[in-house]
Amino acid sequence: MLIKRPRHTEKAISLHEKNQYTFLVDKNANKVEMKKQIADLYNVVVLAINTASYRGKKVQRYTRKGVIKGQRPLYKKAIATLRKGDMIDVQESTV
Repeated sequence: MLIKRPRHTEKAISLHEKNQYTFLVDKNANKVEMKKQIADLYNVVVLAINTASYRGKKVQRYTRKGVIKGQRPLYKKAIATLRKGDMIDVQESTV
């Protein structure tokens, strides 16, 4: 599965007005595969896919035994632009 789950953030929800939907995807996925999978899963016509890869933030926390350092995982997101009239019910979608 290339599509992991829909993304529910303020910005992602505001993009629904422009008929754009945001998903977290596998970091090795390409646009052609994503477009085909979204179209098959939700029975919509995808006009375009925009992607962005993010590096995980470095984090640290202080404990009794000292400082624990680490890094959040890398992730990639995809913004799918749909044909006018098509929509995805993101609240009920489970990928």
